[in-house]
Amino acid sequence: MATFSIVNDNVSHFVNMPPFFNGNNYNEWKVKMNSFIQSLDYNLWDIVVFGLEMSKETMSKTEIRYDEKEMLKLNAKAKHIMFCALSSNVFYCISSCIPTKEIWDKLEDIHEEKNDEETSLCLMARDVSKSESDEEDASKEGNEVSYDEFIKVVDR
Repeated sequence: MATFSIVNDNVSHFVNMPPFFNGNNYNEWKVKMNSFIQSLDYNLWDIVVFGLEMSKETMSKTEIRYDEKEMLKLNAKAKHIMFCALSSNVFYCISSCIPTKEIWDKLEDIHEEKNDEETSLCLMARDVSKSESDEEDASKEGNEVSYDEFIKVVDR
């Protein structure tokens, strides 16, 4: 596979490397990671979203069916991709997770909630700013004087 980079937002991204996540811009990272994993192998994405579907019976390693072994390989590959994409701080939060689906779900739980809080704070700040702006406009409106009234005051 040829290695080349794509320049986007003045930042170079290698096509064969997962998008890096340091805890910021989760929604953007999530979309990029989705696309990255699907571009490698759509079955990997199924492992991330749906998890492993293993037999409920307890089996020894020699008894694991071929298709289950393939699922375990896909999970290991998807997990490796996720680990390579995460900063140390983010990795610490999910390091105890075993299936890749658990990693994905935990990241979503942590960062969707964080994004909701950030969005709420942004909306509250916007509302405060808008109300201050509206108050300013109202105070300006209260001091508006017609041209005729202005002339009368100046002529005095």
